[in-house]
Amino acid sequence: MTDYIAGLLTGLGLIVAIGAQNVFVLRQGIRREHVLLVVAICAVSDAVLIAAGVAGLGALVAQAPWLSAAARWAGAAFLLVYGLLAARRALTPQHEVLDAASDDATAARPVRAGALGVALACLAFTWLNPHVYLDTVVLLGAIAATKALPWVFAAGAATASVLWFSSLGYGATRLAPVLATPRAWRVLDGLVALTMIVLAVLLAVSAS
Repeated sequence: MTDYIAGLLTGLGLIVAIGAQNVFVLRQGIRREHVLLVVAICAVSDAVLIAAGVAGLGALVAQAPWLSAAARWAGAAFLLVYGLLAARRALTPQHEVLDAASDDATAARPVRAGALGVALACLAFTWLNPHVYLDTVVLLGAIAATKALPWVFAAGAATASVLWFSSLGYGATRLAPVLATPRAWRVLDGLVALTMIVLAVLLAVSAS
């Protein structure tokens, strides 16, 4: 139980931070768009990466610096493109309105993206993010190696992912009433664009 709690707290400490993946989950939660799918992809991906770290992949990645550099460039390119798309949405009126208080079927709502597109975007945010490898594979893998029961520690860390992404995705719906005008959605997309572009620049700088 001690190793499980340690994994839970360590996992939360690494996951609870403003990043591209969390911003994406938050936006999907606010839009109430394929939230379960997004939460499941993020949580399962983290579990797979944590297991890989405990199994020893973290040591292998640490010995191949070029893998880290390649991941950073790929992640920077993806974040830049997504940020530019968000900026275009912010600058171009989409007439998106989210009426959280109304059950009227005729109420205007944001155009829903397809499940496949959302899933692919979520996978990209997760697997093209080099920080996720540092956090889950390298750091958690290294810490787990010091524990008497490393797989119990890993289970705690995986639980942290489930709790965090579920809270972020489903808790975001409380912000829906705030986003009841097209202007509010444009402001949100502007913040998303700024976050993604800044993260892309930081990744590119760290890779060079």
